[in-house]
Amino acid sequence: MNKYPQSYIDYLVHFHGDRDYFECHEALEEFWKEHTEMDRNSIWVAWIQLAVALYHQRRGNFSGAKRMIEKAFKKFRHHEKQLPEFGMQPALFLEQLQNLTASITAKTPYTSIQLPIDDFYLESTCREQCLKKGFTWGQISDLSDRMITERHRLRDRSDVILLREKELRKRNNKPRTF
Repeated sequence: MNKYPQSYIDYLVHFHGDRDYFECHEALEEFWKEHTEMDRNSIWVAWIQLAVALYHQRRGNFSGAKRMIEKAFKKFRHHEKQLPEFGMQPALFLEQLQNLTASITAKTPYTSIQLPIDDFYLESTCREQCLKKGFTWGQISDLSDRMITERHRLRDRSDVILLREKELRKRNNKPRTF
């Protein structure tokens, strides 16, 4: 039995495989919404913010990257005792985030990073799933792949638009209460 949620494994597979940080965000956002009370201080939010920070840094949006990495770092420090439950080496992980924060603050161009996974089972599971998806564990980010670097602009948003329209119709059809 796997002690890690599949959404977290998917996050790590994308984080270290195809470097699709947008997909990392998507995988954990759904998990966070379904399995927590959507607590914005949750460690799950920190993982999402880490991916978003790297997405922004890779695109050269250093102000967005800085905001996200600072929020993520603060949450990870707050949840430091939980990091081993996520297969991470806390001291190395927090040091890496501190270095990443400094790099983003200095507006250093993006470079791919490897998280310090301390659980052989977790890493081997992720490596295996990477292979199944056709990814190479630890490969560097393909900066020429616009579907990775510009996903927020190029993705199909028709499902999101339909959902928003449906919610708007629901709100408009509700009787007003004063």
